[in-house]
Amino acid sequence: MTDRLNAARPYALGLFRIVTGLFFACHGAASLFGVLGGAHGGGTVATGAWPGWYAAVIQLVAGGLVLLGLGTRGAAFVASGSMAYAYFTAHQPDGLWPIQNHGESSAMFCWAFLLLVFTGPGAFALDRLVGSRAGAGAGDREPAAERARTAPAAG
Repeated sequence: MTDRLNAARPYALGLFRIVTGLFFACHGAASLFGVLGGAHGGGTVATGAWPGWYAAVIQLVAGGLVLLGLGTRGAAFVASGSMAYAYFTAHQPDGLWPIQNHGESSAMFCWAFLLLVFTGPGAFALDRLVGSRAGAGAGDREPAAERARTAPAAG
Protein backbone atom coordinates (compact mmCIF):
# COMPACT_ATOMS: atom_id res chain seq x y z
CA MET A 1 0.00 0.00 0.00
CA THR A 2 2.80 2.43 0.85
CA ASP A 3 4.46 1.83 -2.52
CA ARG A 4 1.23 2.72 -4.33
CA LEU A 5 0.78 5.85 -2.29
CA ASN A 6 4.40 6.86 -2.91
CA ALA A 7 3.95 6.29 -6.64
CA ALA A 8 0.89 8.58 -6.61
CA ARG A 9 2.65 11.35 -4.66
CA PRO A 10 3.56 13.56 -7.67
CA TYR A 11 -0.01 13.35 -8.98
CA ALA A 12 -1.56 14.21 -5.61
CA LEU A 13 0.88 17.10 -5.26
CA GLY A 14 0.03 18.31 -8.76
CA LEU A 15 -3.70 18.27 -8.00
CA PHE A 16 -3.05 20.06 -4.69
CA ARG A 17 -1.08 22.75 -6.58
CA ILE A 18 -3.80 23.16 -9.22
CA VAL A 19 -6.66 23.51 -6.72
CA THR A 20 -4.70 25.85 -4.43
CA GLY A 21 -3.66 28.05 -7.37
CA LEU A 22 -7.21 28.11 -8.73
CA PHE A 23 -8.73 29.18 -5.41
CA PHE A 24 -6.06 31.88 -4.94
CA ALA A 25 -6.51 33.23 -8.48
CA CYS A 26 -10.29 33.30 -8.00
CA HIS A 27 -9.85 35.36 -4.85
CA GLY A 28 -7.75 37.88 -6.78
CA ALA A 29 -10.19 37.97 -9.71
CA ALA A 30 -13.07 38.59 -7.32
CA SER A 31 -11.28 41.56 -5.78
CA LEU A 32 -10.07 43.05 -9.06
CA PHE A 33 -13.04 42.45 -11.36
CA GLY A 34 -16.00 41.92 -9.05
CA VAL A 35 -16.65 38.40 -10.34
CA LEU A 36 -17.60 35.44 -8.13
CA GLY A 37 -19.28 37.69 -5.59
CA GLY A 38 -16.71 40.49 -5.70
CA ALA A 39 -14.49 41.84 -2.97
CA HIS A 40 -15.90 41.53 0.53
CA GLY A 41 -19.32 40.44 -0.72
CA GLY A 42 -19.59 42.76 -3.72
CA GLY A 43 -17.73 45.30 -5.77
CA THR A 44 -14.02 45.65 -6.43
CA VAL A 45 -10.97 46.95 -4.66
CA ALA A 46 -10.04 50.50 -5.68
CA THR A 47 -7.19 50.57 -8.20
CA GLY A 48 -3.88 51.24 -6.49
CA ALA A 49 -5.32 51.04 -2.96
CA TRP A 50 -2.77 49.75 -0.44
CA PRO A 51 -2.66 46.89 0.37
CA GLY A 52 -5.87 45.45 -1.10
CA TRP A 53 -5.30 46.14 -4.80
CA TYR A 54 -1.69 44.95 -4.70
CA ALA A 55 -2.70 41.84 -2.79
CA ALA A 56 -5.38 41.09 -5.40
CA VAL A 57 -2.84 41.43 -8.23
CA ILE A 58 -0.47 39.06 -6.41
CA GLN A 59 -3.36 36.63 -5.85
CA LEU A 60 -4.41 36.65 -9.50
CA VAL A 61 -0.92 36.44 -11.02
CA ALA A 62 0.73 34.11 -8.49
CA GLY A 63 -2.40 31.95 -8.31
CA GLY A 64 -2.46 31.64 -12.09
CA LEU A 65 1.23 30.75 -12.25
CA VAL A 66 0.88 28.16 -9.50
CA LEU A 67 -2.24 26.75 -11.18
CA LEU A 68 -0.36 26.29 -14.44
CA GLY A 69 2.84 25.15 -12.79
CA LEU A 70 4.97 27.96 -14.27
CA GLY A 71 7.66 29.27 -11.95
CA THR A 72 5.86 27.44 -9.18
CA ARG A 73 8.42 27.86 -6.43
CA GLY A 74 8.94 31.58 -7.00
CA ALA A 75 5.23 32.32 -7.37
CA ALA A 76 4.44 30.23 -4.29
CA PHE A 77 7.11 32.08 -2.30
CA VAL A 78 5.58 35.48 -3.19
CA ALA A 79 2.06 34.18 -2.49
CA SER A 80 3.09 32.71 0.86
CA GLY A 81 4.74 35.97 1.89
CA SER A 82 1.71 38.01 0.88
CA MET A 83 -0.56 35.80 2.97
CA ALA A 84 1.79 36.00 5.95
CA TYR A 85 1.70 39.80 5.63
CA ALA A 86 -2.11 39.74 5.36
CA TYR A 87 -2.42 37.51 8.40
CA PHE A 88 -0.13 39.52 10.67
CA THR A 89 -1.35 42.97 9.64
CA ALA A 90 -5.08 42.44 9.04
CA HIS A 91 -6.04 39.45 11.18
CA GLN A 92 -3.65 38.76 14.04
CA PRO A 93 -4.29 42.10 15.82
CA ASP A 94 -7.91 40.95 16.31
CA GLY A 95 -6.97 37.76 18.18
CA LEU A 96 -4.25 35.17 18.63
CA TRP A 97 -5.85 32.25 16.83
CA PRO A 98 -7.02 32.26 13.19
CA ILE A 99 -10.49 31.07 14.25
CA GLN A 100 -10.78 34.13 16.51
CA ASN A 101 -9.51 36.70 14.00
CA HIS A 102 -11.08 35.28 10.80
CA GLY A 103 -7.64 34.66 9.30
CA GLU A 104 -8.06 30.96 8.52
CA SER A 105 -7.82 31.40 4.75
CA SER A 106 -4.75 33.63 5.00
CA ALA A 107 -3.01 31.18 7.31
CA MET A 108 -3.93 28.14 5.21
CA PHE A 109 -2.85 29.78 1.94
CA CYS A 110 0.41 30.89 3.58
CA TRP A 111 1.28 27.36 4.69
CA ALA A 112 0.03 25.69 1.51
CA PHE A 113 2.18 27.92 -0.68
CA LEU A 114 5.17 27.49 1.63
CA LEU A 115 4.79 23.73 1.17
CA LEU A 116 4.89 24.18 -2.62
CA VAL A 117 8.09 26.24 -2.29
CA PHE A 118 9.78 23.17 -0.83
CA THR A 119 8.07 20.39 -2.78
CA GLY A 120 7.93 21.93 -6.24
CA PRO A 121 4.98 21.60 -8.60
CA GLY A 122 4.39 17.85 -8.76
CA ALA A 123 2.79 16.36 -11.87
CA PHE A 124 0.89 18.23 -14.59
CA ALA A 125 3.15 21.33 -14.41
CA LEU A 126 3.99 23.36 -17.50
CA ASP A 127 7.44 23.94 -15.99
CA ARG A 128 8.26 20.37 -16.88
CA LEU A 129 7.41 20.96 -20.55
CA VAL A 130 9.32 24.24 -20.72
CA GLY A 131 12.22 22.72 -18.79
CA SER A 132 12.49 19.73 -21.10
CA ARG A 133 12.68 21.98 -24.18
CA ALA A 134 14.81 24.91 -23.05
CA GLY A 135 16.47 23.73 -19.85
CA ALA A 136 14.37 26.21 -17.86
CA GLY A 137 12.50 25.31 -14.71
CA ALA A 138 15.26 23.00 -13.51
CA GLY A 139 14.73 24.24 -9.97
CA ASP A 140 11.21 22.81 -9.99
CA ARG A 141 12.22 19.33 -11.06
CA GLU A 142 12.41 16.53 -8.56
CA PRO A 143 16.02 16.01 -7.40
CA ALA A 144 17.67 12.77 -8.50
CA ALA A 145 18.11 11.65 -4.89
CA GLU A 146 14.36 12.03 -4.25
CA ARG A 147 13.48 10.16 -7.47
CA ALA A 148 15.81 7.32 -6.48
CA ARG A 149 14.39 7.18 -2.95
CA THR A 150 10.75 7.09 -4.08
CA ALA A 151 11.16 4.92 -7.20
CA PRO A 152 9.85 1.39 -6.93
CA ALA A 153 12.56 -1.23 -6.66
CA ALA A 154 13.44 -2.93 -9.94
CA GLY A 155 13.19 -6.64 -10.17
